[in-house]
Amino acid sequence: MKLVGIVGSSAEVSYNRTLLKYIKKQFKSMFDLEILEIKEVPMFNQSDDQTNSEVIQNIHRKILESDGVIIATPEHNHTIPAGLKSLLEWLSFKIHSLEDKPVMIVGASYYDQGSSRAQLHLRQILDAPGVNAMVMPGNEFLLGKVKEAFDENEDLKDQRTIDFLESTLEKFIKFVKLVSVIEEPKETVAKPEDLYATGKVDTTIEGVDMAADDWVEQAAKAVNAVEGNTYVKLDRGILTVDQLNYFLASMPMELTYADHNNQFLYYNYTKEADEMLASRTPGQAGNPLANCHPESKFNSVSWVIQQLRSGATDAVRVHVPTHGPDKYVVHNYQAMHDKEGNYKGINEYILDFKPIIDWYLKQTGQKLVGDVDAVSGASQNDSHGGVDAVSSASVKG
Repeated sequence: MKLVGIVGSSAEVSYNRTLLKYIKKQFKSMFDLEILEIKEVPMFNQSDDQTNSEVIQNIHRKILESDGVIIATPEHNHTIPAGLKSLLEWLSFKIHSLEDKPVMIVGASYYDQGSSRAQLHLRQILDAPGVNAMVMPGNEFLLGKVKEAFDENEDLKDQRTIDFLESTLEKFIKFVKLVSVIEEPKETVAKPEDLYATGKVDTTIEGVDMAADDWVEQAAKAVNAVEGNTYVKLDRGILTVDQLNYFLASMPMELTYADHNNQFLYYNYTKEADEMLASRTPGQAGNPLANCHPESKFNSVSWVIQQLRSGATDAVRVHVPTHGPDKYVVHNYQAMHDKEGNYKGINEYILDFKPIIDWYLKQTGQKLVGDVDAVSGASQNDSHGGVDAVSSASVKG
């Protein structure tokens, strides 16, 4: 497997470069890693188009020829360095080198937290339109206290850190292979998903336009659906339709029901779209899933459904970091089955886990701790100027 590693700093002394060199040396049996520098990348300026310059085209070509990319970023003033930002601007201006390319983010810093805030911002950038990279979700390698982390041979000293890095890289290799399957639909064994829901299942309500804004009202009339204080017998209880609505609306998460015909049937409507973690609108109910996602995401949506429909897994979870550092939002895709075990659709539930974690820590008196790759604060300055692993770009040098 061929990977490229991008050094996210132009500093002469770069611990992020050291980290990539260590990965290249230590894990050469897993993959071949070519390290790319950004020292010669010009500052982005769309009025002075450098897209066809040798340095940009060389990096562009190396990325296209690779199976995946590892980006090692320091943290400057709580974000990524200007040089790395410029590179990403060039790679998404007229060319789109990282589109659908598997990317793993690593980073090093002087202090405990590694480069977590820079990594969060980098994830947001890589998810932006025009970049559209496929960043490995949920796995981060944050190397803190980096001056103490390496020995004189530039090898990591702590065995637990080495083991964690290895496990993260193993997951990235699996992710790269998974993405390659998603990007080659002709090779997939699974039957292609009909995201337009053109088929029919036993619960399909016929004679109503799926895309109609008032699909709920039309469909309810067509099947004489009960509402209000009419009782519904459930597996272990009896509730009115109103009580079911109260119950579902009180859930501390966003719920969505899509049936096994890939038709979006329901969400617990409690907020307007712009206030939701994943925007939904009343008029979307009844739509085929194709109408609820941009076409660029069809392959990913189909893969999730195929995993659940085939029974390869009962749940797919994705951390979505674009909501900011004060939230930890996870999209959960849970397969639904009837009593005979037949696949009956997806229960997608979305929630911010951070309030739950904060409450647990407060109740138990525990704290989130770690070793050199732990997450904590990194707002201090360091006296060693010119080294890229600092958490503030105000260091002289």
